[in-house]
Formats: sequence, structure tokens, C-alpha cells
Amino acid sequence: QVQLVESGGGLVQAGGSLRLSCAASGRTLSSYAMGWFRQAPGKEREFVAAINRGDDGTYYGDSVKGRFTISRDSAKNTVYLQMNALNPEDTAVYYCAARPSGLIAQPRSYEYWGQGTQVTVSS
Repeated sequence: QVQLVESGGGLVQAGGSLRLSCAASGRTLSSYAMGWFRQAPGKEREFVAAINRGDDGTYYGDSVKGRFTISRDSAKNTVYLQMNALNPEDTAVYYCAARPSGLIAQPRSYEYWGQGTQVTVSS
């Protein structure tokens, strides 16, 4: 069992940056593939980024490619999502999730989820 807690969300102006954190307890995060997802009101949960177990590769959704970066600090048992050049369409609740391995974009493939952190981008 792994518990995930997201932080770092907030209100930012368009063009700004935020860094989200996903801290884990219960298990070592390096043993898992990690994903970031987001969900805006009235929309389905959308894949944002993933990093494979052992940091063996990353994968990004088309809408964030080139602007967002996923990374992992194993010493802190934390995964990050650096978000640059934010725009109002990035407004959503952002979730981190864990699965055993693999760069997978389907939310139902992930076993563990955090509670989410709100990101709001004003125009």
C-alpha cells in the first residue's frame, strides 16, 4: 500500500509557472511508475505525464508536451511536475497516481491515487 499526497497547487497568471509535488509514504516511489493526471469540471480525467519505474523513460500528453516536466527525487520519495507557460486551459485538479511499471496514459491502470491539488490559471 502506498499513500500519495499532492501539494503545490494554487492560483497563477497565464504564462506563469508552478511546481507540483507528490509525496509518498508506505512504499518507495522508485519501485513504481508514476503518473500525473488532471480533471477540469465537467470533463474526464486527462493524462498529463508519466515517469517509469527506475526513471526508465517519461511520457507526456500532447497538450503539455514541451511545457511540463515530470521528475522524481528518490531520496525525498517525491515526484514533481514542473509546469511552465501555463494557460487557462490548464486549470484543473491535478492528481498523482502510481502503478507497478509502464508508461501508461489510462487512469484505470493506476492502483494508487492522491486526493488532488487545485491549479487555477487566470487570463
